[in-house]
Amino acid sequence: MADARPRRPARPREEVFATARTAIAEHGLAKLTMAGLGKQLQMSAGHLLYYFGSKDQLLLETLRWSEDQLGARRHTALTDGGRDVWDRLGEYTRLYLPEGPGDPRWILWVEVWGRSPASEELRQGQLEIEAPWDADLVALLDEGTATGHFSAGTAAERAAQIRALLDGLAVPVALGLPGAHRPRALQLAGSAFRSLLATV
Repeated sequence: MADARPRRPARPREEVFATARTAIAEHGLAKLTMAGLGKQLQMSAGHLLYYFGSKDQLLLETLRWSEDQLGARRHTALTDGGRDVWDRLGEYTRLYLPEGPGDPRWILWVEVWGRSPASEELRQGQLEIEAPWDADLVALLDEGTATGHFSAGTAAERAAQIRALLDGLAVPVALGLPGAHRPRALQLAGSAFRSLLATV
């Protein structure tokens, strides 16, 4: 005899990712269980595992979704030829850095970095997620150099320097370490960029 119980429709992936991002940011991946997440979403742990396979894969896909939320804004801001390249670099920085302690997007990054040494899948996924950030920055640096707004230099190398600096400023802010605040991070980044890129 067929099961007459109504089936609960599967949650949209966006809802799964949003709930997972919040749960990971609040409690960390180690304390997150598929059963607990499933309970919040009114889904079974088995259903979540069917779609994601593991907590690491859920983490990676949640990070990918989280970064996609900013992707269109970042690309639009950086390719707006009507704005000064320095202004666009500032916008890139504002989008890159965490909003403050416990920023869910950045807590996902911290979790991925902490687990990636033991997982080729996470390392490869991390590189794929970072690639658009890098490509947009390299394009902006190339434009700024070509138009004389930035000093001469190799865009790829300077993009690596800029992103390393931003990562170094971002993690203490995201973790809420003493003395680490978004306004201060923005100020330090701007000063460093002027030293690296200014023509005079």
